[in-house]
Amino acid sequence: MVLAVVAALLWRGSDAAATSSTTADAASVPDTAPAARLSISWSADTGPAPRRAVESGRALTTDAHGLIMRDPITGAEAWHYTRSNALLCDATAVNGLVIAVFRTAGRCDEAVALHAETGVRAWYRSVNFAEDVQFASTDGIVLAWAPSGLATLDPSGNNTRWRHAASTGCRLVGADVGSTGVVLLQRCPDADLQVQLLDGFSGSSTWTRSVDTAGAPTRLAGVDRLVDLVIGDRLQVLAPADGTLLHELLLPPLSGSSATREPLQQAGAADAALVWVRGTVYALDQTTGATRWQVPATGLPSVSGADSPTVLVPEDGALVQRSLADGTDLSRSVLVADLPAGGRTSVVGPAVVYATEDAVLGLR
Repeated sequence: MVLAVVAALLWRGSDAAATSSTTADAASVPDTAPAARLSISWSADTGPAPRRAVESGRALTTDAHGLIMRDPITGAEAWHYTRSNALLCDATAVNGLVIAVFRTAGRCDEAVALHAETGVRAWYRSVNFAEDVQFASTDGIVLAWAPSGLATLDPSGNNTRWRHAASTGCRLVGADVGSTGVVLLQRCPDADLQVQLLDGFSGSSTWTRSVDTAGAPTRLAGVDRLVDLVIGDRLQVLAPADGTLLHELLLPPLSGSSATREPLQQAGAADAALVWVRGTVYALDQTTGATRWQVPATGLPSVSGADSPTVLVPEDGALVQRSLADGTDLSRSVLVADLPAGGRTSVVGPAVVYATEDAVLGLR
C-alpha cells in the first residue's frame, strides 16, 4: 500500500502526468482551389507566433504550454501536445515535423519533434538553450538563436549539427535561416554592425561584411534567395555569394519603436525573393537584386511550389493570383473581411491560411 501511495505521488508530479498528447489520422485535403469569394471561416490566437503556420495539411497554433494542429478548412483540432508543468519557448514546422522546445527550469531544455499530420512523436532530446531562444527553419535545418550564439538541429534526427558563439564582448541582434544558409547580425563595442553568412549544414563561414548603419535600427528581412536588411528606411539587398550590395530601395518612413517592431517577411519563389515590408510586397530578381514588380499588399504571398510561375498575394479586398515574372494580375478571390497586416499566406486545397504574429485565420 505504501509503495502504491508513493507511486501515485510520483506520477502526479511527473512529466508524464503533466503531458497531454493526442494523435490523429493523416490529413485529407480536397484537391480544389479557393473560391472566387472568401470570408474568414475560423480564427485562433497563437503565441509564440509560428514562423511556418502550415505543414503537411495542418495549421499550427501555439500557446504558453504547447501547440495545437488544426484542420485548415474548419479550424477544428486535429491533435495537440501540451505540458502543464513547462512553458513553450518556441516552435517551428519543417520537413513534415513540428519541433517544439520547452522550458522546465531556468533554460529552454527539452525538445520534442512530432509528425505534423498525426501528432505521433518522432524524437525527444534534452537541449541547453537560453531562455530567450528563437527558432526558424528551412528544408533540412532548424535554427535556434539567442544573443549569446546559435545552433542548428537536424529536424529528421535529434542531433545538434553545429554551434556558433558570438564573438567575445559581442552579441547577436538577429539571425535567420533560408535557402542561402544561416545569416547572423552581430554587434560589437565601437564597431560597425557585422553581417555574416554561415553554411547551413557545416557552420563554416562563407563571408562577413561590416555595415555602417549610422545608428539606424537594423533588422534581417530574410535570407531566402537573397540576404535582405532593413536599415532605417532602406532595404539593402546583398548577394548570397559574397555579401556585396546588389540593390537598395527607399522605403516609406517609419519612426520610433515601430521601426523595431514592424513585421518583416521573406520567402523564395523560383528565381526570385519575395519581401514584404511596410505594406508592399517586392519581387526581387535573384541574380541582380532589382525589383521586378511591386504591389501594395497586406502580407507575404503564398507560393504553391518552389518552381511555381505564380504567387497568391493578399491585397486590399482580394487575394490576387499574379505572375511571378512580371506581377500580371491573372485571377482574384474577393475578400469579404479585411486581413490584419504582416501575415504569411498559405493555400491548402480550398482554404487559405493567413498567419500573423498573434493569430492564425482560415478563409473559405
